[in-house]
Amino acid sequence: MTSEAERKMQFLFALRSRGVTDARVLHAMEHVDRKAFVTTGLFSDRAYEDMPLPIACGQTISQPSVVGLMTQALDLRDRDKVLEVGTGSGYQAAILSHLARRVYTVDRHKRLVQAAEAIFERLGLANITAMTADGSRGLPDQAPFDRILVTAAAEDPPGPLLAQLRVGGIMVLPVGQSDAVQALIRVTRTEDGFDYEELRAVRFVPLVEGLGQE
Repeated sequence: MTSEAERKMQFLFALRSRGVTDARVLHAMEHVDRKAFVTTGLFSDRAYEDMPLPIACGQTISQPSVVGLMTQALDLRDRDKVLEVGTGSGYQAAILSHLARRVYTVDRHKRLVQAAEAIFERLGLANITAMTADGSRGLPDQAPFDRILVTAAAEDPPGPLLAQLRVGGIMVLPVGQSDAVQALIRVTRTEDGFDYEELRAVRFVPLVEGLGQE
């Protein structure tokens, strides 16, 4: 039987083999136990596998390599203020919390936000603020943000989110039609506008406006 330590070692090896090479990101992913966020017992034994897993409200917890690559693309600094759109299980926000000063995470599903908050409290992650909100509109009251991470796919980067990005800031998000493979892109705000860089093909749930029913 594979021990927990061996599974975690295999987990980190898989991340490196898929391109997650930033030492700070790997350190954060080593210290944030994905298993704590896989609350459906049926899938808890697969928490260390590099695959997306279902969670409540028809959502998923992204595969770890994609979480790592998106986090790495943000090029986070210790003093950054980050907005995450799409709390989901809370796993991504927990990793961000180890790399940035303050993380604001929003989700349209109240049930997911409440579950994530309970995990954050249990893990002692005091620099995360989780809110139920329409993520496509961002959080204008807290803007500007140094970094923005969107974990749902829009056809184009939402205008309100671009407006809430600080000059010099970076946003990472999937874009494309919801029924097709999307492209993960990095947007950097400059004095003159925005620079766009395509990183890789991905597949995410669509970014939906408004609040969920849960």
